[in-house]
Amino acid sequence: MDTRTSPIVLRLERVREALQRHGAAALLVPSSDPHLSEYLPGRWQGREWLSGFTGSMGTLVVTPTEAALFADSRYWVQAEVELEGSGIALVKIPTGAATHHVDWLAAHVKAGEKVCADGQVLGLAAAQQLRTALEKAGAALRTDLDLLADAWDDRPALPAAPVYEHRAPQAAVSRAAKLAQVREAMARHGATHHLVSTVDDVAWITNLRGADVDYNPVFLAHLLVDLTGATLFVGAGKVDAALARALDADGVRLADYAQAAAALAALPAGATLLVDPKRVTLGLREAVPTGVKVVEAINPSTLAKSRKTDAEAAFVRETMIEDGVAMCRFYARFEAALAAGERLTELTVDEWLSAERAKRPGFVGLSFPTIAGFAANGAMPHYRATPASHAVIEGDGLLLIDSGGQYLGGTTDITRVWPIGNVSEAIRRDVTRVLKGTIALSRARFPRGTLSPTLDAIARAPLWADGLDFGHGTGHGVGYFLNVHEGPQSISRAMPDPTTAMEPGMITSVEPGLYRAGRWGVRIENLVLNVPAKLDMPEEFGEFLEFETLTLCPIDLRCIDRSLLRVDEIDWIDRYHATVYERLAPLLDGDALAWLEARTQPL
Repeated sequence: MDTRTSPIVLRLERVREALQRHGAAALLVPSSDPHLSEYLPGRWQGREWLSGFTGSMGTLVVTPTEAALFADSRYWVQAEVELEGSGIALVKIPTGAATHHVDWLAAHVKAGEKVCADGQVLGLAAAQQLRTALEKAGAALRTDLDLLADAWDDRPALPAAPVYEHRAPQAAVSRAAKLAQVREAMARHGATHHLVSTVDDVAWITNLRGADVDYNPVFLAHLLVDLTGATLFVGAGKVDAALARALDADGVRLADYAQAAAALAALPAGATLLVDPKRVTLGLREAVPTGVKVVEAINPSTLAKSRKTDAEAAFVRETMIEDGVAMCRFYARFEAALAAGERLTELTVDEWLSAERAKRPGFVGLSFPTIAGFAANGAMPHYRATPASHAVIEGDGLLLIDSGGQYLGGTTDITRVWPIGNVSEAIRRDVTRVLKGTIALSRARFPRGTLSPTLDAIARAPLWADGLDFGHGTGHGVGYFLNVHEGPQSISRAMPDPTTAMEPGMITSVEPGLYRAGRWGVRIENLVLNVPAKLDMPEEFGEFLEFETLTLCPIDLRCIDRSLLRVDEIDWIDRYHATVYERLAPLLDGDALAWLEARTQPL
């Protein structure tokens, strides 16, 4: 990178000029938008624009003399490459939820100085924490400025994709029923109004979908629910007349997207507003008049949508069959081409696998960018091949493929590793250790209401036994034709809180991993459904749950060390593969069926 002409260096200079104009000592740029989304529309990808770091998570801090990007281990290798020559230092943090940037700021600013952050994209809970830390240092937080606006001349406009309805039968619960469910929860909190800003919650409540955010079928909107109706704040022209009439029939009025703050400011004195401090921005919270009582609690819809109904679970099982068929057809074609000596790259994986998914009924799009990492690239958990930088798949090594799809009947996310050429005994041991972790957690039984982070150690134990570990969470919630990453449950090292309790109907990933920097990466991921445990004994100690594995795709056994597996683990693998074959074989023929038969032979 030529530091004299680098666009990143030039952008940092412009931001520093803006800091000087406004008398500020630092700018905080989170990976965030007005809805606190994980995947951001172009208009709010300010952290990427200003730093050049393309990872989906990270926090940037800029001062007149320094700049630092805070990222967790999933992105360290990627960030080091993308930040090289920019003058931005990488600060390695343990998890994406870490708050090291808060401590860094408190240590770098002086008493009387100001830190700027755009309150329209800064979460309320995050702002409260940051403000407290700065006040202890004698500094102040200013949130009424968007300094990026001073420097970002070609900033993208708001997305304009149309909104559409998620219809029955896949939309198994009506919009009216969901609104009634939300109002019941509002009543328990004594609330007359409830603001919902997270786009997946808005989409779930309204049974609407869109394409404003890559890979997630959501649209930019806020929703203000009252005791008899609701107002949907959405971009002009995004909802057609027929859909507007259908919404009106359920008491949902339309208003301009930009009017959400004004509507909050107009709430009558004596009203009680329910907001989720982890899912609403400081800017919207500050629009609420002082005469309105505010109750802070998790969005009722966040809890409700995490628990899939029996009908939704049935559609997800059908979707898993379609997704599994696509995987089998891809792998059969890929292995045949590899054997024939064709030149294949990581980009080929994305192209061919996406094409197979697109042929399946109900397919809408990918649920995240496909990760196809061969050899050393697989050691970067969030690696993504590009036309400018990708590997040819040849020689000996391990190929990691993490991919998923959005279907009308559910969202998928699966990771597998495949041997290319000959794999070493060291790779076999690593793959088997990770597989043991996947099996251990997949077989777990636990009391209903168990806080999900406490399950994390089950998957890590086979790795810990050999002094090994991985730097990402073991499992995330998954939406129903919604976000591939969904709360409130998380099987991870996150601090447990009551909202993370495991309940029937939740879908979660199980994805332990192991990464050898510069050599290979291993991850084996299935999605599982919380179901009542099948126990022979009476429920003397209360209700227990277990996992039903939903994902249907063989686990390649050519790269395992069978000697490391116990008899019960081999039995789990054989039973899983028998289920995969039983459900996928009827929809396959020819080479794909032959491939499935070969990959599901019992151990």
